[in-house]
Amino acid sequence: MIPFDQMTLLIALVFVVAGTVKGTIGIGLPTVSVGIMSQFLAPHMAIALVILPMVITNIWQVYRAGQWLVTARRYWLLVGMLVMTIWVTTFFTANASPQFLLAVIGVAIVIFATTSLARPLPAIPDRLDRPAQAITGLTAGVLGGLTSIWSPPMVSYLLARRVERDDFVRAAGLFIFLGSLPLALGFWQTGLLDGPVARLSAWMILPTLVGFTLGEAIRRRMEPERFRRVVLWIFLFMGLNLLRRAFF
Repeated sequence: MIPFDQMTLLIALVFVVAGTVKGTIGIGLPTVSVGIMSQFLAPHMAIALVILPMVITNIWQVYRAGQWLVTARRYWLLVGMLVMTIWVTTFFTANASPQFLLAVIGVAIVIFATTSLARPLPAIPDRLDRPAQAITGLTAGVLGGLTSIWSPPMVSYLLARRVERDDFVRAAGLFIFLGSLPLALGFWQTGLLDGPVARLSAWMILPTLVGFTLGEAIRRRMEPERFRRVVLWIFLFMGLNLLRRAFF
C-alpha cells in the first residue's frame, strides 16, 4: 500500500492533470480525475474527492463565461431534472458495490470518448428540444449521482443542438456547477463526504486550479482540437481498463 504522504501527492498530481484538461477543453475534470483515481483508489473515494474541486472550478468557469441567467432560462428543464435526479441517485451510491461502480464509470467514459470521437450527432430540432432536455437531465442525473460524471449525455445533447463554442462552455459549466451542489449534499448526507474526505477534497482545489491555469495557457498556444482527440483516446483506453477490472 502507498504511504499516506505519497498517496496524497499522487492524488494531487491527478488533479493537476484533470485541471489542465478542463482548462484546455472546458470539460473533463471529473472524467479524468475519477477515471485515473479509480485505477488505484476505491471508486467511492475517487468519486467523493472530486466534488469540491468540481464546485470551485465550475463557479470560476460560469463567472468567466457570463450570461448564466440567460443560459439557465434556456435549459431550465434539463437543469431541473439533472439536479433532482443527482440528489436522489446519491442515496444508492453508498450501498453500491465497487465492481458495479467501476463498471458504470467505465461505461460512462467509453460512451463519452466514443461519441466525442465519432462523427457529429444528428441535430435535435427545436420541436424536440423539451423532450431531449428531459431525457438528458434524467440520464445525466442518474449517471452523475452514481459516478460524479454526467458529461456524456450533456455533451451529446449540446453537440446535437449545434450550440456555438461560447454557449457550449457557458452551458457545460452551468450544468456541472449546479449538478455538483446536490451531489455534494447527497454525499454528505450518506457519509461518503465525511470530515477527512472533505478536507482532502478541499486541499485538492489548489492543484486543480494550478492545472486549470496551465490548461488555459496551453489552450492559447496549442490547437485545442488536437489535444481534445488525444485526451479522448486516453479516456477510451482508461474506460476499457475499468470495465476489465469490473468484469474480470
